[in-house]
Amino acid sequence: SSTYVFCSDCGKAMLCPRCDLPLTMHEEKKKLVCHVCGYARLVPSQCPVCGKSQIRQYGSGTQKVETELTHLFPQARILRWDADTARQKGAEELLLSHFANHHADFLIGTQMLAKGLDLPLVTLVGIVLADVGLNFPDYRAPERCFQVLTQVAGRSGRSPLGGQVILQTYQPDHPVLRRVAHHDFQGFYDEEIIQRRSLGYPPFTQLVRLEFRHADSQMAEKCANSMAEMIRQKMQDGQAPANLLVSGPVPPFFEKERGYFRQQIILRGDDPFSVLRDLPLQDWHVEVNPPDLL
Repeated sequence: SSTYVFCSDCGKAMLCPRCDLPLTMHEEKKKLVCHVCGYARLVPSQCPVCGKSQIRQYGSGTQKVETELTHLFPQARILRWDADTARQKGAEELLLSHFANHHADFLIGTQMLAKGLDLPLVTLVGIVLADVGLNFPDYRAPERCFQVLTQVAGRSGRSPLGGQVILQTYQPDHPVLRRVAHHDFQGFYDEEIIQRRSLGYPPFTQLVRLEFRHADSQMAEKCANSMAEMIRQKMQDGQAPANLLVSGPVPPFFEKERGYFRQQIILRGDDPFSVLRDLPLQDWHVEVNPPDLL
């Protein structure tokens, strides 16, 4: 029902102790839940930092959207498709069957609804917070946002009835959202490929991410610094391509996950693999052109 819960007096957000990420409020469970590791706890009556009772909820989850729709359209039949309602085996097929057979007027969901659902009776799609995926520090964020929004918009107007799509956003002039609104794939590609070329990202280079995890943050940082020093030493010794770029080590956007602190080193170039030969990578997770850098 809320994307995060915080104390309005001191600003402290309720975080997962294992992942250091904001806990999400689930109204039906009356609990705060981590969507990465599954950690759950009750909503505190007082802030664990300042002791005040000014605990507030922020953000619009599917449960809150459902509540608002119920107030606006009390006679409407509403289905909600998210991790809670689709948890049991066969639940997704049942929800989709109900909606396809017009046993409901509204279907509320998360990005699950971006799947290739063929629902000819759907004539309106509304996307809440369409810009939420644009602000992640990842070079593929615009691509993912364009892809998901285009897929969701495609659920409307799949019959002679026609269709309409409404994007709610705080950035209506953002280039990606303008391209989505006009179904301008070519325009998006032309702008994005220029950015990729100028910054040296795939498909113009090969990108390798080295990720190290440890339960102790200082040990994670120490091992990552040691690996970065070995890589840079090989570069100084001429054992790496001249155009190789090395970034890090730095913590990724999600620094802590499932109780482990993360550090990453990013290599970009025509042949970043050559510098990895003979390096002690047994405890490292190596990804080539990963789907994201978060």
